[in-house]
Amino acid sequence: MFYILTTRFEEWLDQLGLYRVVQVFTQLEFRALAATVFAFLFVILLAPRTINWLRRLKVGDNPEFYVDKLNTLNQGKKDTPTMGGVLICGAILGSILLFADITTRHAQLAMLMLVWMGLIGAFDDWLKLTAARRESGTREGLFAWEKLIFQLGGGLLAAIFLYQAADPAQNPAAVSLNLPFQRTYLPTALGSVAPVEMNPSVIVLGGILFAVIGMLAIAGTSNAVNITDGMDGLAAGTMAIACIVLMVLAFIAGRQDLAQHLLIPHVPGGRELTVVTGAMAGACLGFLWFNCNPARVFMGDTGSLALGGLLGYVAFAIRQELLLAVLGGIFFLELASVMLQVGFFKLTKGKRIFRCAPIHHHFHLGGWSEGQVVVRFWIITAILGAIALVSIKLR
Repeated sequence: MFYILTTRFEEWLDQLGLYRVVQVFTQLEFRALAATVFAFLFVILLAPRTINWLRRLKVGDNPEFYVDKLNTLNQGKKDTPTMGGVLICGAILGSILLFADITTRHAQLAMLMLVWMGLIGAFDDWLKLTAARRESGTREGLFAWEKLIFQLGGGLLAAIFLYQAADPAQNPAAVSLNLPFQRTYLPTALGSVAPVEMNPSVIVLGGILFAVIGMLAIAGTSNAVNITDGMDGLAAGTMAIACIVLMVLAFIAGRQDLAQHLLIPHVPGGRELTVVTGAMAGACLGFLWFNCNPARVFMGDTGSLALGGLLGYVAFAIRQELLLAVLGGIFFLELASVMLQVGFFKLTKGKRIFRCAPIHHHFHLGGWSEGQVVVRFWIITAILGAIALVSIKLR
């Protein structure tokens, strides 16, 4: 909103001598920083009242596991308010509306993805947490296949609209498959005014394949973050780190000179996703203030599905969905551990690979404290983030 108002009323503001004061709202770097700070303060200031409101609604979580030792270890978490993801979603949405150029397709789709995934998670949370109040025999949440259909549907729609917004005929790099260590463009000097040619070996995706990859990337990341959310501060902390790294990547992708110099796809609309990822990082850091051990509130599916879906969307939009596998390594390790555990259990009729899945519980049961698991996973995510940033130069 501030960007639109500043640009549309530039002449009038200049006549009043105010433009030199508010022109910072036209600068992408300032807007990204402002979105980060606003989202952080939004959560910090509204969290106490929101937590009390959730307590009054009696939407506390009572985690139960199939392992008695885990149930014993998590006894202290009983009745902790969940659905705190409404704070995260509200902070991100407010920041985008205030500081992003919401006339761009990429910003609009980011808001749509946030609301879509947040509503799926909120409905699932509400069904689970209010089951005891309703008639006996009523369902306790959405079935896994129901959630997956909605996630895939949202991801598919976002990918289709992204393809249309990319204008493949004019900018094929925006719909290219960005393979590790492959140059998107032929090398050029930074600041060169000469036309830059695409690398002939780059694979330019057709609409159908582009949509399928986007659908899977968005839905898969949404589920991966959802599964990671199982310990105090684990999902919020790892998401904050991942979003900061992705903010840098979005900034580079949105700048034609930087993208072409670093030989990665230039996505014109991707510049506004710098603001989106800044808002995500700020919201996660603010939420971590109350979610660190011992947690005063959990984000629930409301927050984890929305954050994961938005993370996958941004990475896909700036053509870094393959790099997301490195950056979000912890998320996908958690998802893979569940898939392997379930598959191996069925295949061997009762045997397990891990003590308990997701894998953070495996380490917890192995003697690590909850704090050790969380902080060590943060450290790994920070290292993976550094590797992801360095890798874009290795082309």
